[in-house]
Amino acid sequence: MNEIIKLNSISKKVDDILAKNYTVVESAKNPIGVLVRSFDMHDYDLPSSVLAVARAGAGVNNIPCDKYAENGVVVFNTPGANANAVSELVVTALLLGSRKIVPAINWVSTLKDDTSLSKTVEKGKKDFAGAELYGKKLGVIGLGAIGARVANTAISLGMEVLGYDPYLSVINALHLSRHVEVTSDLNDIFKECDYVTIHVPFTKDNANMVNASKIKKMKNGAVLVNLARGELVDNSAVVEALNSGKLSRYITDFPSSELIGVENAICIPHLGASTLEAEDNCAVMAANELKDYIENGNIKNSVNYPNCSAPKTSKNRICILHLNQQSMIAQFTSVLAEKNINIDNFVNSSKGNFAYSIIDIPEIDEASLEKLGKVNGVIRIRKI
Repeated sequence: MNEIIKLNSISKKVDDILAKNYTVVESAKNPIGVLVRSFDMHDYDLPSSVLAVARAGAGVNNIPCDKYAENGVVVFNTPGANANAVSELVVTALLLGSRKIVPAINWVSTLKDDTSLSKTVEKGKKDFAGAELYGKKLGVIGLGAIGARVANTAISLGMEVLGYDPYLSVINALHLSRHVEVTSDLNDIFKECDYVTIHVPFTKDNANMVNASKIKKMKNGAVLVNLARGELVDNSAVVEALNSGKLSRYITDFPSSELIGVENAICIPHLGASTLEAEDNCAVMAANELKDYIENGNIKNSVNYPNCSAPKTSKNRICILHLNQQSMIAQFTSVLAEKNINIDNFVNSSKGNFAYSIIDIPEIDEASLEKLGKVNGVIRIRKI
């Protein structure tokens, strides 16, 4: 039976999806797929038998996606599966940024032996007065599955919301409340908003996208929330802004030695997706993506290859991972035409340097399959 390895503890719900045709194990010599959460795969010796890696979560900075693409290994993630869990924690972060809840709790913890506890509390609570979210303006950077939920929830709390997302999809736009204003200028977010929250994936191009120059544009006493990725924010600039009072609070789900112990920096231990529901949702989505690709050749939610899927219309399906270069389709069809092989369905899609083709055909001989695999630019080919 085909084996799928899991490099982290994964919800047992994957067994319900995969148990019929696969064995889910913690190690195997020739696994066909990999399920992973936070395990760092950059130095991992990936077996050549692996067809795909499915990350039970959105971020994939723990996976060498480009390297795997070059080797014909499709990497999936699970966008939106943990959106509710993260968005709820963002609302918590906004409240932590608005009210002095953490220092107040810490202060109360020192009063256990106070013989005049009630009087002390009543007298001391004035030091922890905060502000309300109602009527304040929230800037949401990134209006994907999580950002859109945050924006809509903020509207329901009586906040004004200004969103920014140059890649806003039609689907996510339709999910946005009509009361959410969208700007095409990122600077508007920093200039106009009392609170700013970040919801974009980390890439090599947006490291420290919130830096000293961006913080300088913010309102005095603004609150910054980062539950996306720590690398998106320049920690040294944040510390300087907290010390000067430019920022009143920074709440992040990514603790660092620079931030721990800094007054008004609230570090949460990466709890964004840490709910039973989110872990189950991510695991189920990852298992289904892996299963559909292995069994049907369909790609959905890949980060290193294009989304490409179609109902199977013939007895045989040829799946080809290849470079995105000229004449590839012509060469594929030419090989099939030589043997008078009729094509029932052909689907092709590209993403950056890579492309994927699905070809449904009634029959194919091994010689033709081998010839397809030898076309210049083909990375990996298989028949289903």
